[in-house]
Amino acid sequence: MAWEQEEWIPLTGLGKEVAAGKVANLDVVLESGRPIKEPQIVDYFLPDLEDEVLDINMVQRMTDSGRRVKFRCVVVVGNKNGYIGFGQAKDAQVGNGIKKAIENAKLNLIKVKRGCGSWECGCGAVHSIPVEVEGKAGSVRVTLKPAPQGIGLVTGDIGKKVLELAGIKDVWSYTRGNTRTTINYAKATFEALRETNMVRTGGSE
Repeated sequence: MAWEQEEWIPLTGLGKEVAAGKVANLDVVLESGRPIKEPQIVDYFLPDLEDEVLDINMVQRMTDSGRRVKFRCVVVVGNKNGYIGFGQAKDAQVGNGIKKAIENAKLNLIKVKRGCGSWECGCGAVHSIPVEVEGKAGSVRVTLKPAPQGIGLVTGDIGKKVLELAGIKDVWSYTRGNTRTTINYAKATFEALRETNMVRTGGSE
């Protein structure tokens, strides 16, 4: 989905450093722990980022002036090469809600550690994940396990969209809880991918 790009005038210190070319790449930003407060920082480093709308839900609320209707939009963004973001937003107009959700997903971007953790494969390529990880959101728990090349993404449709945008090609997935809740299913899968960064691989401490 293409949105018109406005000229970026950085407002934050990190944004100004990025625009001035003082930051080598996005990994430096993510590893520093500095919060990304401008979606344009992600656009600067990842111009090929794709987005996928996972869910649009109408939310009604009664106020003193009557019934107010908003749309809750759930979106993931990724470059199919190790970066993935998850975002949601509400707005009275669907288009604005999607745009806000995409921006939130960029601000919530993570790097996914990929590898070949399957003992059945051992090819060393980055087609799967290095170890088993679990994520949860609400009642939903998602467990991702490394799978050998050619297995594909053994998971539901929502999980597939998240994993594909992250650049994962082969994985086993087990879910518990109400997986029909799109937002929790997607977020639990995203949180499981975040966990790949918490584990150390190889012999290093």
